[in-house]
Amino acid sequence: MEKNYWSAAARELKNSRSIAFAGLVAAFSVLLESMPIYIMGPTLKIYFSFLFTALGGWVYGPIMGAMTGGVVDTISFLLAGYGEPYFPGFFLSAVLAGFFTGLLLYRRPVSLWRIILLRVLVDFGVNVALGSVWKAMLYGKGYYYYLVSGLWKNALLLPVEVILIYLLLGFAQRQKLDKKYIHKS
Repeated sequence: MEKNYWSAAARELKNSRSIAFAGLVAAFSVLLESMPIYIMGPTLKIYFSFLFTALGGWVYGPIMGAMTGGVVDTISFLLAGYGEPYFPGFFLSAVLAGFFTGLLLYRRPVSLWRIILLRVLVDFGVNVALGSVWKAMLYGKGYYYYLVSGLWKNALLLPVEVILIYLLLGFAQRQKLDKKYIHKS
């Protein structure tokens, strides 16, 4: 990690282009959050908002990533709660996912291994481990039920997520998206 990594990430909060981009990322993420694909009942769904979370984290880092994750979770719930109760644990999970995404991608070249590490951390650490706790607290089937179903779902989706993020960020890096539109020199 470079010497001024955290001060650069904090400066993103003062950069009007980064804030505007975070707003766009949040808007597209909310749109994709409102269109889940249900696999098994109300508790096992697939979302594609992770693509915009990755793009945003790559451009504006972990601090704004955490904030954007929280905003997306809150707005998504308010617009399309699907009859489920609001639960602050999912807010925490969204904040952590945004933070880890920015932490692993910000100011770094696109790398397949870094994306794999990111998705393993978010999918299994945040979505499965923490998500199973939140679902057990909400729905009462027990932690291991949600852990096993979450492990299967995330293990099957991991390669798809990695490939999609790699392609998206590779395209963004080739287009110098972060330099052209966000961090003009």
